[in-house]
Amino acid sequence: FCSSLFLGIGKTTLIQKVTQALKSSGIPIDGFYTEEVREGGRRTGFDVVTLSGKRGPLSRVRSDSSASRHECRVGQYVVDVVSFEQLVLPMLRNVNLGSDAEKKICVIDEIGKMELFSQAFIQAVRQTLAGSGTVVLGTIPVPKGKPLDLVEEIRSRKDVKLFNVS
Repeated sequence: FCSSLFLGIGKTTLIQKVTQALKSSGIPIDGFYTEEVREGGRRTGFDVVTLSGKRGPLSRVRSDSSASRHECRVGQYVVDVVSFEQLVLPMLRNVNLGSDAEKKICVIDEIGKMELFSQAFIQAVRQTLAGSGTVVLGTIPVPKGKPLDLVEEIRSRKDVKLFNVS
């Protein structure tokens, strides 16, 4: 038995389907997934959607040259760290509070460059993975370019089962 499952590419649709199946089976589950935001057929950003139905911006396209040097950027996207933390951190803390007697599932889609701008998120993910009462169903990016420390830490854990989804 592994305490966590992490998926590679092609994952948000699968996460949504698995989440619905688990919810309808009455299994205690909480967490979040990321969803594209499109306007006029063009991707303009990503939202965080919690399993309890809350939604907020994770990132948006910002093309103006007056951008602050202090902005957290991934390519053309500016990450809204404050919005992300307001949605995700209370949920992760709540998942970590439960008793070990009741196994819970925590969905974390995804642990990628945008999410890793939040040091509080990194700490909360580590605490969630360390909790014996929680099974994490999460997604991480396929390695390319510079390794992401938390992603590589997760990838190398002995209690993690990793699947590549294509």
